Amino acid sequence: MGYTWQYYDLVLLGILGSLIAGVVVGRVTSMEPQTTLVAFSALAAVVMAHGLFVNGPVDEPTDLTDEVDALN
Repeated sequence: MGYTWQYYDLVLLGILGSLIAGVVVGRVTSMEPQTTLVAFSALAAVVMAHGLFVNGPVDEPTDLTDEVDALN
């Protein structure tokens, strides 16, 4: 049985891809690498925010109130 891609795998790839794209664009264009990396980091932040707040890892807000036995 092979591995199936999950949504959060794509979120992580989106973050990594946007940071790599920022470095590449900074290298191959006349723009400053710092500028492109900051701009593409903002894109990474948007992808991360979508993964956390729009399509969060919980089904209901009440799931956040469950105690974790491993930490008690």
